[in-house]
Amino acid sequence: MNPSTGSFSYRPEDDGFLEGKMLIAMPTIGDERFERTLIYMCVHNPEGAMGIVVNKPAPHITLPDLLDQLSIRVPGESPTRRDNMIACPVLVGGPVEIGRGFVLHTQDYFSEDSTLPVDEDVGLTASLDILRAIALGKGPSRALLALGYAGWAPGQLEAEIQANGWLHCDPDPELLFGTDLAAKYHSALAKIGIDLSLLSGEAGHA
Repeated sequence: MNPSTGSFSYRPEDDGFLEGKMLIAMPTIGDERFERTLIYMCVHNPEGAMGIVVNKPAPHITLPDLLDQLSIRVPGESPTRRDNMIACPVLVGGPVEIGRGFVLHTQDYFSEDSTLPVDEDVGLTASLDILRAIALGKGPSRALLALGYAGWAPGQLEAEIQANGWLHCDPDPELLFGTDLAAKYHSALAKIGIDLSLLSGEAGHA
């Protein structure tokens, strides 16, 4: 898998792992849960892999709704603050632990106790503290809240990539945090020079 050449064959990164990259589901993925998904990879090592789907909205819920459900008060709430919170989408992050929330965010917010730094720009926090910070206007400049995550056992993701289930590309702020969720999948493919309308469901190896 080499985006620079357009090849679909699997060529791992220098260390063999895709942490900090974005996975793009191929038409051959064979799993409707991941159809046309874009996943930011938070962990990928010999023990397995974990990522957050960044383009699938959670139905019928916004961040203000969720804060209300969690009894997190927004002090001195103003229309501007509420608009900023609505701009933080609530997504279906994957099929694992769908009752658990994860906040993917810029690294201008960091908690030593609960933030996993994925790379120099992006962190993942799974505690209520970040939601309280957002409610106080002290959260990260850009973020998304994901319910659940995508997970793979050791070697499982590598096998799926070799079977042409996934491509990958570098992240950018709009692919991660942009609110036009419907455009993200096509934008990710465009980054590696692929037009979905020309991509056969039986892509094979180039």
